Amino acid sequence: MGTNRRKFIKQLATGASGIIVGSKLNASTLSAKSYSRILGANDRIGVAIQGLGRRYGGFLEAILTKKNNIDLIYLCDVLKSQRDKAGAKVHKLSGKTPSLENDIRQIFDDADVDAIFMATPDHWHTPGACMAMQAGKHVYLEKPCSHNPHENELVVAFQQKYNKVVQMGNQQRSSLQSIEIIEEIHNGIIGVPYKAIAFYTNNRGEVPHQVETAPPEGLDWDLFQGPAPRRAYTHDTWNYNWHWYGWDYGTAEMGNNATHELDIARWALDVNYPEYVDVIAGKHQFIDDGWEMYDTMEATYRFSNNRVIQWDGSSRNGYSKYGRGRGTLIYGSKGSVMIDRGGYELYDLNGKLIKQHKSEGKEAGTALGGGGDLTTMHTINFFDAIRGKAELTSPIDVGAISQMLTHYANVAYRIGKGFEVDEKSGRIYDREAMGLWSREYEPGWEPKL
Repeated sequence: MGTNRRKFIKQLATGASGIIVGSKLNASTLSAKSYSRILGANDRIGVAIQGLGRRYGGFLEAILTKKNNIDLIYLCDVLKSQRDKAGAKVHKLSGKTPSLENDIRQIFDDADVDAIFMATPDHWHTPGACMAMQAGKHVYLEKPCSHNPHENELVVAFQQKYNKVVQMGNQQRSSLQSIEIIEEIHNGIIGVPYKAIAFYTNNRGEVPHQVETAPPEGLDWDLFQGPAPRRAYTHDTWNYNWHWYGWDYGTAEMGNNATHELDIARWALDVNYPEYVDVIAGKHQFIDDGWEMYDTMEATYRFSNNRVIQWDGSSRNGYSKYGRGRGTLIYGSKGSVMIDRGGYELYDLNGKLIKQHKSEGKEAGTALGGGGDLTTMHTINFFDAIRGKAELTSPIDVGAISQMLTHYANVAYRIGKGFEVDEKSGRIYDREAMGLWSREYEPGWEPKL
């Protein structure tokens, strides 16, 4: 049954022109249970979610809405309490409890699973996505799509080799308002766009210092580390603070949040790789706490066509200089546009508002986790692309270019200087910077084509 279904889904994923109208699977080859699961609905997609922390709930509306014809088969997490909590939540919402699994590798062999949602810590994203593609699965890959520039190239290479549908989880790409105004920008509504300021402001508090201790009850610490080199557990690593405890697991605020706004900036300016990158960054709040990254960063990306993107990120000082927590401001020769998850505002050269389009829905902004209409739309787009009914709004080869901007900034911060970039290949000319192109892996975990 699984093989037949996967062949059918593969046919659907070849494109809208390849959809088979009125096709039926041979019931004689299926078990009664399997056949009932797809009876009258041959395009049913079986999915698993890996990572059941703050983000996974954003996928549930699209997955559990009956008309979308999705079968949530597995919930997977390395922490037992999160598996149990997620199982109870899904049962309450749908009346069904998916199978609960500790190790995603145990799911890959199940032919009924067509797609994997990956909402793990950053260091798992590319290795997990590559394993999934090797196993024949489509992937919804949360941002950041990679932990470092090397993985950024790898995840695209795997997608091209295995020809799977891979949607990057930068959900604003599915915003109807963002799509609308960026098309208008490209058509000249603000003249020649020349500069974008992408920004993020939050008031994150103090972070405890790491203290070696036993892992929380029910946490598979070895599996949490996965591709990362093994070390002893330190409090309070697993509960979000892995973002700020060194570079083994997280990608700092650039990978955590800048991904979204930098993607909008790059899209609006219609640019790819920059020619030069430089940053000013440091840790300026709660100087003596356990936070090991910068908490404030200004990054500048210069492009060959006299266009520039600036990043203005403040993780732990809540002063809102732009009047909102996050967004992207685009400057043009004839006006400017403010774009965020709620819509856009178009201004003339005098700063007068001449047009706005706000979304009726709501997507989480600076709050932890969340979801909303954009995540739901982005997820549905992923399903439609698997079925061959739509183009992906954020295919991995496009998303990965935006992700590279975050990696450049992190590398520049870590080596303490800016550098030139090959605008065609994305490679860095500086030898010291290239020393951070990849990372150390636990033996056997580095993805290999």
